[in-house]
Amino acid sequence: MNTYELTYIISSQISSQEADVVKNEVESFIQNKEGIVLRSGKMEAQPLSYAISKQGSGYFNSVVFQIEQNKIKEIKSDTDKNGKILRSIITIKKPVKEIKERRTRRPTLIKEFETKRKSFIMEPITKEDQKKGEKVDFADLDKKLDELLNE
Repeated sequence: MNTYELTYIISSQISSQEADVVKNEVESFIQNKEGIVLRSGKMEAQPLSYAISKQGSGYFNSVVFQIEQNKIKEIKSDTDKNGKILRSIITIKKPVKEIKERRTRRPTLIKEFETKRKSFIMEPITKEDQKKGEKVDFADLDKKLDELLNE
């Protein structure tokens, strides 16, 4: 069974109660042909972009249903025969494809960065840190290297 959507315009010359009766007739016809009505839209009276059968407005409605493919022509012919329906169109509703989630890099957390930076700035300076800033005598450095190599 495929999923279809029937969108149709009911004449505005009839009352809203009669339009509800036409809506129920369309749904019952689909169910009589062994179709399953999944969703029925809310009818709204709207002006038309151009006149259809000398009418400037109509009740718009759409029905989403599932039915066998060979019975679509019967539904289309029934809506065309109904004098209260100005226009109708049946479209195939294709299943929605699931979109894969994109992989993204984990953003750097500003709060973590701020706390690390503050802790680094707030640490007291030790004697070893002070020695790091002093200039080194190359003669002393050569003596240390020779001692390490000779051991």
